[in-house]
Amino acid sequence: MSHFIVLNLGVGDLQNGCASVIAQVLNKAEKQYPMRYVGSLPPAPELEQLYRRWQLLYREFYRERGASGFSATRAITISSSGVTHFSEVEFSDLAQQLRWCLNTWLNAESFHSIDRKLSRLFDPTDSIQVTIQTNDPILRRLPWHLWNFFEDFPQAEVALSVAEYERLDRPQSTGAVRILAVLGNSHNIDLQSERQVIEALPNAAPLFLNQPSHAELHEQLWDQQGWDVLFFAGHSQTEAQATGETGRLYISDEDSLTLNQLRNGLKRAIRQGLKLAIFNSCDGLGLAQALADLHIPQVIVMRELVPDAVAQAFFREFLSQFSRGQSLYAAVREAREKLEQFEGEYPCATWLPLICQNPAEEPMRWRTLREPLQELFQKPSVRLASPARPRWPVLLASLLVAGSAVSIRHLGGFQTWDLRAFDQLMRLRPAEAPDPRLLLVTITDQDVQQQDAQERRGASLSDQALAQLLNKLRPHQPRVVGLDLYRDFPVDPASGLVAQLQQTPQFVAVCEVGDGAGTKPLAGIPAARISFSDMPIDPDGVVRRQILGMAAAPGFCVTDTAFSLRLAQLYLSAQGIQTSRDAAGTVKIGQTPFPPLRPDSGSYHQLDALGYQVMLNYRAANPPSAQVTLGEILSGALDAQLAELVRDRVVWIGTVDPSFKDYFLMPYSQSDPMQKMPGVVIQAQMTSQILSAVLDQRPLLVSLPNWGAALWIWGWSGLGAVGAGLLYCRSPLSLGLAGIGAVVALGGISYGCLLQGV
Repeated sequence: MSHFIVLNLGVGDLQNGCASVIAQVLNKAEKQYPMRYVGSLPPAPELEQLYRRWQLLYREFYRERGASGFSATRAITISSSGVTHFSEVEFSDLAQQLRWCLNTWLNAESFHSIDRKLSRLFDPTDSIQVTIQTNDPILRRLPWHLWNFFEDFPQAEVALSVAEYERLDRPQSTGAVRILAVLGNSHNIDLQSERQVIEALPNAAPLFLNQPSHAELHEQLWDQQGWDVLFFAGHSQTEAQATGETGRLYISDEDSLTLNQLRNGLKRAIRQGLKLAIFNSCDGLGLAQALADLHIPQVIVMRELVPDAVAQAFFREFLSQFSRGQSLYAAVREAREKLEQFEGEYPCATWLPLICQNPAEEPMRWRTLREPLQELFQKPSVRLASPARPRWPVLLASLLVAGSAVSIRHLGGFQTWDLRAFDQLMRLRPAEAPDPRLLLVTITDQDVQQQDAQERRGASLSDQALAQLLNKLRPHQPRVVGLDLYRDFPVDPASGLVAQLQQTPQFVAVCEVGDGAGTKPLAGIPAARISFSDMPIDPDGVVRRQILGMAAAPGFCVTDTAFSLRLAQLYLSAQGIQTSRDAAGTVKIGQTPFPPLRPDSGSYHQLDALGYQVMLNYRAANPPSAQVTLGEILSGALDAQLAELVRDRVVWIGTVDPSFKDYFLMPYSQSDPMQKMPGVVIQAQMTSQILSAVLDQRPLLVSLPNWGAALWIWGWSGLGAVGAGLLYCRSPLSLGLAGIGAVVALGGISYGCLLQGV
């Protein structure tokens, strides 16, 4: 509920007191005569002295900072006040004294008949607009927002008013809000921020005058269409004249003028509909006084010098709140209080914004600046009821769209797009830490070149180098060592490798099942430590799946267990965790089930689900574990930290030398098709997935069943059909925005599901 308080201080001042103070309270919703309370305020010359002292220090504070280049204000000049020595602490103490002295004055017994009755009339949630009515220049400059009354009522805000006012008849405006925006002298300040804020306003038609001449400004004030808002940003100041205070605007680098020089043009603009003037510039009370004499409804000014950053922040926040439907008073209070963030650098920043109100005019809202055209022609009393529309077309449309999408998806028409979308969501996931249970020993091009070519026999790792590596690793007790290299030639007896393999029972070698015979495993390794390294590759060349096992086929490579699974099983068996199958045939490692892929799982169509396959939930880390090179270990460069790197870990050995062409695309490669991952790294990703799922409960990737996917598609097609039916007739733009919102929501939900493993 909105309440209006007008506090008339009469002809009083601080030197002589206010002998007759009248408070009138009106709730316009009740349309009753206002309540009226009478009191008085005693003389308070010490309050006037405190205020003048505060003003001197405030201006000296910004004069010194401006001279040092520390901060820019929207004053064209700041003259020295004669204050020579003061500190920020003294200034802060003075501000607190001013607050205390103001509230002591307003707590006078002669004012209790007003203060206490006002405090009992309202609820803390009420919206209250308080107007202080006086012509005394010192009373107008007091920081009335510091009155304790405003602490008790957080929805209240204060404004100033002159003693005499009247309401003018104005033509009703329609259409967009017309704003005359004057960007004046911009010496040492940035006015583009305000321009951008105005340009982004809804339902607004601004005209910008950039450093206009007197004639250009005068011509626009006389515009026949009228203006709703006058805005000025730049430098200004208040000047004393024989008839009272007035304001001077610096409209360009060379030109300035007082509002008295625009009196006729402003009077014309106000009669043509000007309702609000905003001066985002320094020392604006003289500007407000001049416009109040012309009976403008509302003015917003800055009571003192204002830093450029504070002016920009206030204007941005005020217009944001006001244009969204907040009342002018609520928007000013919220924007003013948010300036608290600047108080450390710019003391008393929250004191600066001020409303000047014509009490004969209602405080406005953004939507009342101009009555929308549709409200003029669609009054509730004459609006015809629309006939009820049948709902079956919407249901039919959603069923047709959903059925078509499901059918195309079943035939594989969306597989390529779906997989690309899946890859994109994978790339958006947050980074993860490398798996601490793994160590990658990579064989680089330099490592290959440093070995004797005859000893290597065309491979990337010679028997001698492998024997040396195992000799380095074994004393530090790795839990498992896996060699991701094909070695289908006899072991050199002189290399010492046979002895090393016999002394390393946790060593696992690979062979390739492939098409036909495949490749032989490393000689001398028992069948329990042989595994296949075959990886399933999607039609677009990307590795998104892993095989846990498949039926052993005749040939050189006779094993039914994947390399990644074999290493994980050996690692977990040391902790008593075994692999089993439940009644449905689902593989379980410990208590963690690994549901197999179906030929139509997720985005796939007629997937070759050879063996037992699962989706590969890549660890969002590159590399997925700690990584060292073969040369670093063999040279002894890592001897001091080798125990920490190796103990109780799965140690992978594999080549990253491009010449051996063991590179594959992954979901992260789609942003850069040239970015491929070595096979040994992908194998390490697979083992990391198994260990993380069993030990860390990291989610595996699963897909909705077919019926769940169909319901999902139908739900979104139904939402689209309903949205189209509701929004298109109202506004195609609304339909487009709703569509964009739905796409963003769908992407967000899909991303959230992927993080949970769906």
